[in-house]
Amino acid sequence: MKPLQSKKILIGVTGSIAAYKVCHLVRLLVKEGAEVRVIMTASARDFVTPLTLSTLSKNPVLGSFFEDRETGVWNNHVELGLWADILLIAPATAHTLAKCANGICDDLLQAVYLSMRSGVYFAPAMDLDMLQHPATQANLDRIRSFGNRVINPGYGELASGLTGAGRMAEPEEILQVLTVHFSARPEAAGKKVLITAGPTQEDLDPVRFISNHSSGKMGYALAKAFSNAGCEVTVIAGPVKLAAPEVSEFVPVRSAREMYEATVSRFEKFDLIIFAAAVADYAPAHKAPEKIKKDGDTLSLDLVKTIDIAATIGRSRLSHQLLMGFALETQHELENAKAKLAKKNFDFVVLNSLKDAGAGFGHETNKIRVIDREQNVTTFDLKPKNEVANDLLEIILNKWQKEQQFS
Repeated sequence: MKPLQSKKILIGVTGSIAAYKVCHLVRLLVKEGAEVRVIMTASARDFVTPLTLSTLSKNPVLGSFFEDRETGVWNNHVELGLWADILLIAPATAHTLAKCANGICDDLLQAVYLSMRSGVYFAPAMDLDMLQHPATQANLDRIRSFGNRVINPGYGELASGLTGAGRMAEPEEILQVLTVHFSARPEAAGKKVLITAGPTQEDLDPVRFISNHSSGKMGYALAKAFSNAGCEVTVIAGPVKLAAPEVSEFVPVRSAREMYEATVSRFEKFDLIIFAAAVADYAPAHKAPEKIKKDGDTLSLDLVKTIDIAATIGRSRLSHQLLMGFALETQHELENAKAKLAKKNFDFVVLNSLKDAGAGFGHETNKIRVIDREQNVTTFDLKPKNEVANDLLEIILNKWQKEQQFS
């Protein structure tokens, strides 16, 4: 299930030119399966129409306490505060920040804010001098002290024509913040996770190396899933064409030897180690000091076996640690995966086959089977790698949850 699926998100829109960004944000949230309702202040309606946000959210836009003064139909701020899983005030103007910081309750949005029992996020938007003013900074500090969270504004060209900090965070950034918020899991609190990812490169000479087709996408997706869940994640990655993941520690390496040293020197402090890297099994016995010249029709290379990182740690693992490895097979898949599970002392092995369309190296998708110590096999359909990562996350979280119940 997507983290935002069925979540109730209340958005408070205030009077800023950045209000136009909320239209895109609402679309993104609805697409993720969230139920969105919008409250607009009177000044917000000068920048975007209630009809637009009502159409996008698929819910009536709220603006005042009374829907109809003649009949007494009104918008109950207490019920709205209880309904919402989260209140996001975006854009949050300097005026709104000041009112929230000081408990001024003069409209529906302020009444809902004061009634909220769950999380509140602010996405400030204003000119750079207004943002930097000591009064605004004091209000932001006060708002944070109440337990609210602030999504820091970005740097760039502002409506005034000046350039600096003050732009409301982009909708995609806000979506990511809310995704992380709803992805946090109590089972993951305090857990430390080490993930290896990507290929290794074994040098033949200063120009050439031996490697494989691993893209690192699966390992990076796992890093994101476990980090979003609230784990402290370290990634040790070989060379890939991906932006480094946002984790507690990122360690770039090239060779199998470098990955071995980085992993073995760290593994004892982790609760879970996931071996998602495609580490070279063999490396050149000697690296030529100069470029090897083309001479003759054939070239013979002496290769030596690299140190098996997973097997080394499997022999040295601590009692509380969980180990998960990957097995990419082309024949006798299940038999080979079960043998790897036992040989390397894993708790789980994730099997995928190059015979399955859309699985394996380079794809945005993967199709896996997971085998545990008891030889139970769980089969999953072909999915995007981020969803595969979430499936594996659930397996580990369920394991930790059971351990906590019996500890």
